[in-house]
Amino acid sequence: MTAEKKPTEESKKYLEVRGLHVHYGNIHALHGVDLVVGRGEIVCVVGVNGAGKSTLMWAITGVLPVTDGAVLLNGTPFVHATRLHAARPHEIVNLGISLVPERRRLFTALTVKENLIMGSIRRTDREGVAADLERCFSLYPVLKERLAQRAGTLSGGEQQMLAISRALMSRPSILLLDEPSLGLAPLATESLFDTILKIREEGVTVLLVEQNAFQALDISDRGYVLQAGQIIESASSAELIENPMIQKAYLGIF
Repeated sequence: MTAEKKPTEESKKYLEVRGLHVHYGNIHALHGVDLVVGRGEIVCVVGVNGAGKSTLMWAITGVLPVTDGAVLLNGTPFVHATRLHAARPHEIVNLGISLVPERRRLFTALTVKENLIMGSIRRTDREGVAADLERCFSLYPVLKERLAQRAGTLSGGEQQMLAISRALMSRPSILLLDEPSLGLAPLATESLFDTILKIREEGVTVLLVEQNAFQALDISDRGYVLQAGQIIESASSAELIENPMIQKAYLGIF
């Protein structure tokens, strides 16, 4: 299932995180993080719980302020330490960047249909929204059967399907996935990673953060290892899978 698509020279810095620092009060959560995602790639960030993976995602989407560094799209910064001039989260969605947050964070009292419509709330192209609804149903037919059901009553796997579909309803060019396999059964996890490959095949670039390092690396083009808020290793996914240190620390191979 290993991904094979390679970025072209001009697409290698489609999304770029450059020297990113984030603090929670006196806690220095990210220490000068650098990473690059090429157009059409799946890039993963692996690390243990508390490494700073979710902090990285919230910073990229403008939810958390950064204290230094920047995030750039096609060479133009949209997140940086000068908060007054940084893009707000809804503006970042308009740039084509959408996040599936850790633990889904659905509107649990709303129906499946209402959650999907919330994902397209800033769009005015009704025909496009209708087409994207059908796109989500082709990925996850069960959602069409559950349209009137409250999101909070879905199974964990169905909730993750809905969270991904809600993000896709904004029609992103870059999809950020934060611990998407968390809490899922093995069969649901396998299906999830197959779906991520399908989403990339449809032209969406993917940045994935995961504790499930082996499966994340297996579908990715390249990977980064985040430890205590710092990138300690980066390489092709194939190289990281064969790295003895990565095998021992993250893949359970001794």
